[in-house]
Amino acid sequence: MVHGQDEAWPVVLDEVTGALETLTMALDSVDDFQVLLHRVCEQVTRAVPGVDEATVTLVTDGSAETAATTSEIAAELDRDQYREGDGPCLQAAQTGDIVRVSIAEAADRWPVFAKDAAAAGFGSFLSAPLVIGDGQAGAVNCYSAYGHGFAELDEKLVDLYTGAATAALRVYRRYQQAQDTAEQLRAALTSRAVIDQAKGILMALRQISAEEAFTLLVEQSQRENIKLRELAARFITRATGQDPAA
Repeated sequence: MVHGQDEAWPVVLDEVTGALETLTMALDSVDDFQVLLHRVCEQVTRAVPGVDEATVTLVTDGSAETAATTSEIAAELDRDQYREGDGPCLQAAQTGDIVRVSIAEAADRWPVFAKDAAAAGFGSFLSAPLVIGDGQAGAVNCYSAYGHGFAELDEKLVDLYTGAATAALRVYRRYQQAQDTAEQLRAALTSRAVIDQAKGILMALRQISAEEAFTLLVEQSQRENIKLRELAARFITRATGQDPAA
């Protein structure tokens, strides 16, 4: 490899395999998307020889942010690109193509990024796209201190890793969405139960129909500008002396 390491293919692939296995295990134990993205950064520094620092760029509705990083220096170099509205990590995220450049090669196209990256001690950059879904794209960005730190083999290794990471992140996103939907359903059912209980008490006290009781609750919630569930819970507490949420 250009950066002076002679890892044989089997050894390098073992590193990638180990990093992917660690990422897969993280899916079973990590319950936070940001933590998982940090694992992606940490593992890519293991999977690809010559990566000194790594970041993850996420682009949502045209707005870019660094969602995970192994160092604040690398994160600030990402932010150079966001402020300029252009740069290798944004190009990878927006085009879906891998970007591999030396900092010297980047000087004409991205002068601010190249100048600051060189001042920070980096010589090469490699960025591979992430397509997570739901209007969200991104990139895994690799910084190397070597002037020619990334070769074609490194590009293929990063592509292999990010391809697997993308699949894992999509699965995790769907899992999160399913959890969110289930939580919303649980909250909706709880709210419905509280409102029904309040209706029942009001029907008994006023000798009115379910529809009339519901109308009274709605009108009261609108007058007081509070949610219907909150009004119903307060009414139950006053009528029974017990908090329905307890």
